[in-house]
Amino acid sequence: MGSKNKLRRFKENETFSNVFQPSRNELVSGEYELEGCWRTSVFKNKNPLVLELGCGKGEYSVALAKKYPDKNFIGIDIKGARFWRGAKTAIEEDIPNVAFLRTQIELIDYAFAENEVDEIWITFPDPQIKYKRTKHRMTNETFLKRYKKILKAEGVVNLKTDSEFMHGYTLGLLHGAGHEVLYANHNVYKQEGSPEEVTSIQTFYESQYLEQNKPITYIRFKIKH
Repeated sequence: MGSKNKLRRFKENETFSNVFQPSRNELVSGEYELEGCWRTSVFKNKNPLVLELGCGKGEYSVALAKKYPDKNFIGIDIKGARFWRGAKTAIEEDIPNVAFLRTQIELIDYAFAENEVDEIWITFPDPQIKYKRTKHRMTNETFLKRYKKILKAEGVVNLKTDSEFMHGYTLGLLHGAGHEVLYANHNVYKQEGSPEEVTSIQTFYESQYLEQNKPITYIRFKIKH
């Protein structure tokens, strides 16, 4: 994507009513105005709140919002020029129950209050295979603590990935720490009984993986409180 195109998208994001771009200082100050108020201030309802972390172009968040109009969805990514597409689609198609937050996932527990979130989706994260990169792996113990803080006690996390490494690493960590694995599948498109919301929605990259016959894995789990 050219720099002019990026700048145009950044400027357009600033005009979108469904895009929120707090500064790092706003968040870490502990005084971010939407923390604890996403339902009332943004969505104007009391419906469940669902996050997609590392949402990329926002296509999964938008598709989930269409499929579940009685839930609120927020796609989160630091790359605003990417989720510009999802935000624009949501406005063009008048999908009121999806919004986008531009921030680092490391700051997630500053953007949301304790027990504010009902569900989290992590879709096709970078597995960070190199040992030095493990601190950025989105299902490591540090990230799980952040998710636990903002999730309700009954809240669930969904991990959908094409990385067998990420799947195995996460399963091992969950079992080792005593978290509750509700469902795990090494190949959701080949095995019967896979959850419908997992197989009925595909990202652009996911459809490419499937054309290459790459298995798509999935884990649904609860973090031990």
